[in-house]
Amino acid sequence: MANISNEVRNYFKLDLLISRSCLTLRNLFLTRYSLFNNGQIWIDSAVHGNNYLTNVISKNKKINLMPPQKKTVGNGDTNEWDVSTLTAILLFSDRPQTLNTNEIQKLDQEDLLLEQLRLLRNKLAHNSSKSIGDIEFNQLWNDLSTILVAFGDIDTELDKLKDDSVFESPEQTINEENKNEALRLNSLGTQAHKDGKYSEAIKFFIQATVLSSVSNHDRATFFSNMAASRVSLYKQHLYTVDNCEDGDITKELDRAEKDAKQARKLWVTWWKAHYRVGQVYAILDYHDKAINSFERALALDSTRIEIQKALDESRIIVHRNSRQEYLDPRANWKTIPENLNELKEKFGLDPEMVRQNRSLLELIDPSAADVMKGHQFALGDIDVIQDYEQAAKYFAKAANAGNAEGMYNLARLFDNGLGVKKDHNVAREWLEKAATQPPEHPIIKGMPNICVAESEHALGVRYFEGISVRKDLSLAAYWYERATNHGSAMAANNLGVMYLDGLAVDKNLEKAEELHELAAKRGNAVAMMTLAQMRLSKNDFEMARIWYDRACESGNIVAERDRDNFIKTLEAHQKSSPDMLKAMKTATNYVLSFQSKVSPSVASEHLYLKDYEMLCGYAKRGSITAKNLCRALEHHILALNILLFCETLTEEQENIFVHELSQCYRIEQIVGQIPSHMHKKVSNIIERVLSRCKQESNFIVSQLDEDVRVCYATLNFNSYGLIEQFLELCKKKYPKSVYFFLTSGAVHGFRRQSDAGLYNINNGLEIEPDNYELLYHKAVLLRHIGRDMNEAIAAYQKFIKIAPKDHRKIP
Repeated sequence: MANISNEVRNYFKLDLLISRSCLTLRNLFLTRYSLFNNGQIWIDSAVHGNNYLTNVISKNKKINLMPPQKKTVGNGDTNEWDVSTLTAILLFSDRPQTLNTNEIQKLDQEDLLLEQLRLLRNKLAHNSSKSIGDIEFNQLWNDLSTILVAFGDIDTELDKLKDDSVFESPEQTINEENKNEALRLNSLGTQAHKDGKYSEAIKFFIQATVLSSVSNHDRATFFSNMAASRVSLYKQHLYTVDNCEDGDITKELDRAEKDAKQARKLWVTWWKAHYRVGQVYAILDYHDKAINSFERALALDSTRIEIQKALDESRIIVHRNSRQEYLDPRANWKTIPENLNELKEKFGLDPEMVRQNRSLLELIDPSAADVMKGHQFALGDIDVIQDYEQAAKYFAKAANAGNAEGMYNLARLFDNGLGVKKDHNVAREWLEKAATQPPEHPIIKGMPNICVAESEHALGVRYFEGISVRKDLSLAAYWYERATNHGSAMAANNLGVMYLDGLAVDKNLEKAEELHELAAKRGNAVAMMTLAQMRLSKNDFEMARIWYDRACESGNIVAERDRDNFIKTLEAHQKSSPDMLKAMKTATNYVLSFQSKVSPSVASEHLYLKDYEMLCGYAKRGSITAKNLCRALEHHILALNILLFCETLTEEQENIFVHELSQCYRIEQIVGQIPSHMHKKVSNIIERVLSRCKQESNFIVSQLDEDVRVCYATLNFNSYGLIEQFLELCKKKYPKSVYFFLTSGAVHGFRRQSDAGLYNINNGLEIEPDNYELLYHKAVLLRHIGRDMNEAIAAYQKFIKIAPKDHRKIP
């Protein structure tokens, strides 16, 4: 650890703390599995794993696991499940309807901690530098340790992980004889690996790992070497027809992954252990995970060129997969005749005329002739066989003559290792040279200098992703802006995304839309799709359809695939109230922009604002539950928009806000989520209105007074002692208000005062005998009391008969 910076040490200490939570989360999963499955015990086995993957994970759209996570779940060994997998399963698994009040309350409290843990884990995982300053470290440490202690961990044990000694090899009793034998076996394995005898090498490494009383660092080396041999054996088998000895070569990658992770566990600050894990992930095509491991390795030893090369490769693949054509704007490897025929089909250009024009350019600019020859060898042409080495020679000749197109295409060859040794650093250097060329052709005035803008865009991508350079979003924005000014459609789209998300630039939705429109007009299909969504959000249905159709016409596969869903969404928008859609969009964007946690008074993991249009569709098809949710959301949105557009509220505005919020709570309390950063403001408004009503008189009834009491009771629902007394006053003042009896019954139920809760529910049913929410609570309370289960069953039966068939409490 001597050469590792304090900031990197901080990162790995926090990582150890996160890893420690796995045991707690695993035990929590085992407990919940039994609770949710009538006492059934989970057994770590492939049978249990595959059943759970098929019957639970695959059927629950809220549990979003990546392929490697699904693979570990299917294996069934919960010891292999990481924090991300466990928190996703714990947070989003469907709960059975048979849970009692105490069990529900306990699960809710645990879920709040799990959500906090998940956010902290994600923040750490997405730290590409793997370094954290002391102030941030102390805050994160306190947050994480508080969560772990709440789950039953011991704070004094956690504090031990803060010391640098956790990274040192623990004091061990070393058996010198075993140590020497293990080192001998490792040498034999290493030699066998060099000789290409990978199966033999693995046998030697296995023998070395099983010897006892050998230091952890030595054992980490053996496991790392064994992982490397397994990977090499897998690769060797891909290029031979021989069968692997165990009959299933793919298992070698699984074993390699386990070996590499074991090496990492034994020596957490050894760069090669993290590098080895990354190598296995890359071969498995889990490049997001590979990037995380390579970043850790590079943080531990920034001098290792092999780490940077591997990191660059995985980042390039992730970028290509996520944005397809963006990384290589002119990546078109069709032959020249095929390209010319495509130009003829799309634009009516005569292929022979195009060749003649190119020949004229070659007469004016001799380096253009070398570029053309480079293209002929790179792509293949009439009477020219594809030859990348020859292409590289001609592009290099043009590049050395100052031709930007030659520089750019030579960079492409270095990036892909075609005709030259793959080298992303050399590729970047050629891109930088091309980007410094004048944007206007040096000889033909008014003509763009081909590939200057493309090179600028490619540099923007490199700084955005961190390919062969340190990731720097500000520099990415700089290069994207230059490329946009010089005509690049893709750069305009990428810069638009940065303005849309506020990445290294001030968030500016108008600027983002301008850039996407510019990119779309220049022919970028992804920008067309984004612009279609933007127009849709503004209820400009005609332009939304036009831009989406243009994206489809351009041949974009994603646009064509998703067209039916887009049209359905567009048609749903057209049928909805424009004013409500606008208000809904404003409120949803505002809440999401803060990645908001909702106030604890309305417990729900789901943000219903996002589902308004979908719910409207269900409501129009006859769903009573969806209709109620929509009605509640509409009142909630009107309330939120008052807060969004008014810095300070008049008394009249406060009164309207209270009325709309209370209507939301009366119809469907679960959707009335208040963002945590707005909770204090909302509480202050409600307390002011309540105070005004009390000043008028505690005995005068009014709609405003009843509304504000509904809001106050709901927002303070978790403060049982305070709210219980308040509700007694409300019931006396408004004896016909079912809401107060329902809320009072629920509060008593949470406090395990079932008889008092039932008394309030029955009072409510005297007012509204067919209120299915009251009937449900009655059935639950009768079941908890347990004196007459037939009465409880009868209440459940009446609830099921009266409630909408898609009510969330009906199985």
